[in-house]
Amino acid sequence: MLESLKQKVYEANLRLVEYKLVLFTWGNVSEIDRETGLVVIKPSGVSYEKMKPEDMVVMNLDGEKVEGELNPSSDTPTHLELYRRFPEIGGVAHTHSTFAVSFAQAASDILCYGTTHADFAFGSVPCTRDLTKEEIEGEYELNTGKVIAECFETREIDYNAVPAVLVRSHGPFTWGKNGSDAAKNSAILEEVAKMSYLSRTLDAEPANEHIQKKHYFRKHGANAYYGQK
Repeated sequence: MLESLKQKVYEANLRLVEYKLVLFTWGNVSEIDRETGLVVIKPSGVSYEKMKPEDMVVMNLDGEKVEGELNPSSDTPTHLELYRRFPEIGGVAHTHSTFAVSFAQAASDILCYGTTHADFAFGSVPCTRDLTKEEIEGEYELNTGKVIAECFETREIDYNAVPAVLVRSHGPFTWGKNGSDAAKNSAILEEVAKMSYLSRTLDAEPANEHIQKKHYFRKHGANAYYGQK
């Protein structure tokens, strides 16, 4: 079942290693087949060196395992909630990359200091609120997804324009049109976080609104002109 998608998700997970975003088993990528509503995700706690395409686990959006001998990633409920709440995304990635996690642990948004960030996201990458004691002791991973969605809704952030979030005290989640795109966005987020950190040490001010808009909309939207048609 979904053998081609399993191969794609397997390769997307290996990109987290290639991009130097994960150690050991600290990360995961999933991708959804919107026609069937089925999600393929990395198995829990399996090393990237030993993992095979057939190890990928197939889940439905109700959180039921449809196919696979191994347990799915422990973050699966978070991924599934993002697919339910963000219906236009096709892939989700999660890492514990150093600079992005540092901002999450500082409970700080990643502000836009320049055009590299603006090419990636329209405005700050937000950090969520803390999960409550009840949310942590209850369905923790599901509630993590709910807190991410709440963050975007209450702050009126377009999840298509900002394909990333920092979960307070935890780390980053990113998304995209597929698993590979989500993994790429994790790499971009980490580089943007590093640049932001260094800019803050130099007492930089955020980029002005005009340059942010120019760089975002030249790459995104109906009038984008960056790259080849």
